[in-house]
Amino acid sequence: MIEPPSLPAAPPATGSDWQPLPRRGAPFAAIGAGLASMSILLLAGGALSLVLRNPWWLPSALIAAAVGLLGGAWIGWRRHRRTFWRLDDQGLGVRRGHLWLSESHVPVSRVQHLDLRRGPLQRAANLATLVVHTAGTRMNTVAIAGLAQDDAERLRDRLARQLDHDDAL
Repeated sequence: MIEPPSLPAAPPATGSDWQPLPRRGAPFAAIGAGLASMSILLLAGGALSLVLRNPWWLPSALIAAAVGLLGGAWIGWRRHRRTFWRLDDQGLGVRRGHLWLSESHVPVSRVQHLDLRRGPLQRAANLATLVVHTAGTRMNTVAIAGLAQDDAERLRDRLARQLDHDDAL
């Protein structure tokens, strides 16, 4: 019988086995979501004001942009704070949301390969994005943005070792 390779230590449990994303990633999520919402509402508000021949089209568009920035930032912040992950013997689980709770589970047997992405801002904050590529067409990638660098590397290594062990059997 083949013995599995030793695995790095699992992250410490915090009362439940679901791990939260680090708080230092929440501002990045808020800024990204705020800028995306702002640009959409700025374009929509500006276009609507021009179509309706609103003489106050510029202030209307700027108000729409401000609402989009603040609303999107709040949503991005909350989304980040409501994202959890866990790794067990069967695979990786990701839980997102509060009112609309979404839970995904990626079995190790479906993992094809793993990517670790770190942009300049993520490197400055010691954060990373783990991308798990899976077999199949539905949800063929699962990405967890805003992970602590150490957790992202540990998850990647544990999934890769579990995958290598499953391939050896």
